[in-house]
Amino acid sequence: MFEEDNAQWGLVHALVLDGRGGARSIARTELDDLHLQPEQSLWLHWDRSHPQTRSWLLRESGLSEFSCDLLLEENTRPRLLPLVNEQMLLFLRGVNLNPGAEPEDMVSVRIFAEAQRVISLRLRPLRASDEILQLLDEGRGPKSASELLLLMAELLTEKVQALVSDLSELVDLEEEKVESDERYTPEHGSLQQIRRRAAGLRRFLAPQREIYVQLTRNKWSWFAEADADYWNELNNSLIRYLEELELARERAALVLESEDRRRSERMNRTMYRFGIITCIFLPMSFVTGLLGINVGGIPGSSSPYGFLFASLLVLGLAVGQWWLFRRLRWV
Repeated sequence: MFEEDNAQWGLVHALVLDGRGGARSIARTELDDLHLQPEQSLWLHWDRSHPQTRSWLLRESGLSEFSCDLLLEENTRPRLLPLVNEQMLLFLRGVNLNPGAEPEDMVSVRIFAEAQRVISLRLRPLRASDEILQLLDEGRGPKSASELLLLMAELLTEKVQALVSDLSELVDLEEEKVESDERYTPEHGSLQQIRRRAAGLRRFLAPQREIYVQLTRNKWSWFAEADADYWNELNNSLIRYLEELELARERAALVLESEDRRRSERMNRTMYRFGIITCIFLPMSFVTGLLGINVGGIPGSSSPYGFLFASLLVLGLAVGQWWLFRRLRWV
C-alpha cells in the first residue's frame, strides 16, 4: 500500500532499518514527523526522472543546493565527495541487467549518506537495490547506514564478475578455434565488440576502484570498525576485474593480429606460387611466340620433326628453370 502511494511522489521505497537486519516501510507523508531511534536508519530510494523527486530534494530534504544539483545532474561518473558534518555524496555504477539493455551500459546510483540517513536516486531499475529489499524482508539486511552503503557496493561489484567472466570465455572460445583449425576465420565484428565492451566497463570501473580506496582510508565516525577492511576487499576485487578486462582486450587483439598474419601469409604464398608459374611460362611463351611468327627461316618449319623439336625445346626450358629455381632455393 505504501509503495503505491509513494510511487506517486517518485519515491521507489522508504524504509526504516531497525538495526537488526530488518526494516519497515513507511509512507511519504510520515517523513516530516519521523523520529529515529539511535539504532535505526532511514533509507529513501527515489526515481530521479520523477518531477516530485527534484521538488522534494530542493524543498524538504534539508540538503544544500550544491548537493541537490549534483544528485540531479544528467551525466556523472563514479566519485566520492565528502561534505560537512560527516556527510558524503557517493556516485556508483552497476551493470545494466534490465531487459534489452547492454550490460556495459552501466546504470548509475547517486547517494547522499550520513549517520542515520541514506538518500539514493536511480534513473533505471537497479538489481542491487531489489536484492537488498529481499534481504531486509528475510531479516538479513543491512543494520546501519554504513552497512547499507557497503552492501550496495558489494552487490554492484558482484554483478561485474559475471560479465567479466563471460567476456573472458568468449575470447577463450575464439582462441581455441583459431589454434585447432588453421582454416577458421574469427569473427572480426564479435572480437571488436568484446574489446568495446571491455573498454566501456573499464571507463567506469577504474574511477570506482579509486572510490573504494578513498573509503578504505577515510573513516567517518558512523562507519563500523571493520568497514575499512571490506572496502579494501572490494578494491582488490575491482583490481582483479580490471586486470582481467585488460587481458581480455589484449587477447582479443592478439587473435585479430594472428588472423591478419595468417591471411597475409596465405596471400604471400599464393602470390609466390603465381610468381613461380609466371617465371616458368614466360620464357616458354617467348619461344612459342618467336617460332609462331609468319616469316621465312623458322628452324624446322619444313621438317616433319619440327613440332617435336619445338616441344622438346619448350620442355627443356621448363625443366632447366625448375632446376635453377631449386638451386636458388626459390622453390
